[in-house]
Amino acid sequence: MARTATIERKTKETAISLSLNLDGRGESQISTGVGFFDHMLEGFSKHGFFDLNLTVSGDLHVDSHHTVEDTGIVLGQAIAQAVGDKKGIRRYGYFILPMDETLVLCAVDLCGRPYFQFDMEIPAQKVGDFDTELIREFFYAVSYKSGMNLHLKQLTGGNSHHMIEAAFKAFAKALDMATAEELRSQDVLSTKGSL
Repeated sequence: MARTATIERKTKETAISLSLNLDGRGESQISTGVGFFDHMLEGFSKHGFFDLNLTVSGDLHVDSHHTVEDTGIVLGQAIAQAVGDKKGIRRYGYFILPMDETLVLCAVDLCGRPYFQFDMEIPAQKVGDFDTELIREFFYAVSYKSGMNLHLKQLTGGNSHHMIEAAFKAFAKALDMATAEELRSQDVLSTKGSL
């Protein structure tokens, strides 16, 4: 069965249309109105082999907070929908990603219980026109709406662009591992029998 999701969400602050295919080829069409954020999501799609189509119309005349956070909400919902009952998947995923001087660890558990741990200190307040404090808001929203444990940890820092990009790519690789088929089991990977 196709592990896909399509989500539409409209509020007074944002209008979002997102489609996700967990078993894709890393192809994306992304337009959020925030160039650096588009670049990060393209990297997430490419390195996780997720097909991602995303259009966001947000209140950018205020700032990019609602656009970024609400995209995280919708992406989290799409991940939860696409992964389904979680039978036959690995459940856990992790990756340590180098990007020049930067090294970032990401670990996920698709357990159904949201928990987010963010251990990164990004030195710059902005990358281009992007507020770097929104990285935490984005990943928090993804974690809570998808029902996953998500840990992001900076092992070595440096350039803010590199750190953020390493976080998105490490998340993509960890999520790809967690959603991958576990050939030794057709059931849910839990002694409880459900997640």
